[in-house]
Amino acid sequence: MKVLVTGVSGYIGSHAALELLRAGHEVAGFDNLSNSSEESVRRVRELAGKPLRFERLDLLDAPALTRLLREGWDVVLHFAGLKAVGESVEKPELYRVNNVSGSENLLAAMDAAGCRRLVFSSSCTVYGEVKKNPVDESHPRAAANPYGRTKLDIEDLCFARAAKDPAWRVALLRYFNPVGADASGRIGEDPRGAPNNLMPFVMQTAVGRRDKVRVFGNDYPTPDGTCLRDYIHVTDLALGHLAALDRLDSFAGAQAVNLGTGHGSSVLEVIRAASRAAGRDIPFEIAPRRAGDAAAIWAEPALARAKLGWRAARGLDAMCADHWRWQKANPSGYAS
Repeated sequence: MKVLVTGVSGYIGSHAALELLRAGHEVAGFDNLSNSSEESVRRVRELAGKPLRFERLDLLDAPALTRLLREGWDVVLHFAGLKAVGESVEKPELYRVNNVSGSENLLAAMDAAGCRRLVFSSSCTVYGEVKKNPVDESHPRAAANPYGRTKLDIEDLCFARAAKDPAWRVALLRYFNPVGADASGRIGEDPRGAPNNLMPFVMQTAVGRRDKVRVFGNDYPTPDGTCLRDYIHVTDLALGHLAALDRLDSFAGAQAVNLGTGHGSSVLEVIRAASRAAGRDIPFEIAPRRAGDAAAIWAEPALARAKLGWRAARGLDAMCADHWRWQKANPSGYAS
């Protein structure tokens, strides 16, 4: 297929582009590079041994977006967007405009060009405060923060578009906690500033960029008192997008599917697994609970198995080994 990838130079977008190329698809992508590096695109080309066209383009540039979509694409994989929960609380309007208005522009450009097949990067944040685990797709949606609100609003844009025009086929992939890196160690997660997520903070501590990991609370109702999350290897996640692309014609309009392992790992389990991967103890300290953190959340991935024929194949040790390989070879990320 001829596939257009938004946010192609980002963490998940770059891994998805690599797997698309490995699977034989013709791939192009764009990014505004506000929170990513074009170096990731160059490395994807190197790893795949195939061309990957790149455009520097912003979702808010509607005329340029329209021109690009009119070139003719079979499907769009949509990853572009701001994603820091804390920043979204400080700058909710920035997130609304960039993520929601940008996605409105994308859908309008796709519609005008006659491309009505979309795989959207949604998130388990749309479930808000989780009522029970494991979480399946029927769980009520609620936004606990402005970032989560943008994902929920974009899902609603897709539901509305598909309800209006039955030609649309949209996979809303709600994923849990992506970690790891391509096994080559050449591409990986490279957050700007202090990481917002656990694994990059742990690995930056292991490589000496951070003094220690702060564990926010050890008195939760979990086996070791620390929060449980469903961590998924970014390569498994990328392959989930390929599975959705292959099965997209079976989607009646827009439909949500969880991508997760179905298993929760605690903060301390992640630190221990990362320490094994790095071959040294990673220092940490217990800090007070952080407002808004849920005790536990993990996915019910049964629908992904049934509808996409997909399941996560890599466990926590593999996630940490691959993430460490990337971090060790690139201690300062793509700037190394």
